[in-house]
Amino acid sequence: MPRINLLPWRDELRAQRRNQFYMAMGGAFGIAALLVLIGVFTMNGVIESQRDRNRMLQGEIVKLDERIKEILGLEEKKDKLVARMKIIEQLQQSRPEVVHLFEELARSLPDGVHLNYVRQRGNSLEIRGRAESNTRVSALMRNIDKSAWLDQPDLRIVEVKDGRKKGRASRASDFTVLAKQVRMQKEEG
Repeated sequence: MPRINLLPWRDELRAQRRNQFYMAMGGAFGIAALLVLIGVFTMNGVIESQRDRNRMLQGEIVKLDERIKEILGLEEKKDKLVARMKIIEQLQQSRPEVVHLFEELARSLPDGVHLNYVRQRGNSLEIRGRAESNTRVSALMRNIDKSAWLDQPDLRIVEVKDGRKKGRASRASDFTVLAKQVRMQKEEG
């Protein structure tokens, strides 16, 4: 029987398969490394792209914050201007009231009464003056009570001063009267 030596052939086939396996493993590792590198570069690109977007958004946010501050500043200026306009409007509406007030004071003033001081706080008036007698002060208070522009006369102080005037004896009264100004809704006349 002839003897065939199959061992070297098997050894060669094993060596060949081992080499193919190592080459396949090397190729697989190479492809895996390439895929990992591509993945890393792709992810780095995506991350850098997102960072660029974030930087752009941060820049836009800063611009919008500046605009918001500007808008708030404009709103504050607008509120101040509206308040000023209201004050001017109130002054314009109250302008005729001062004229009516002084006209009414002049009409209410009886003969023998002289005013020294008139002060207005809001709608309250303080009137100081000198009258020839207490009767004249009473007449002033009645005239204030009848007035359309003045109301609620209240006598605070009456002091009778004895004195001589050009050789005659006189009894003048210093007085203080409080009154309220009536605000008319519609201007008369």
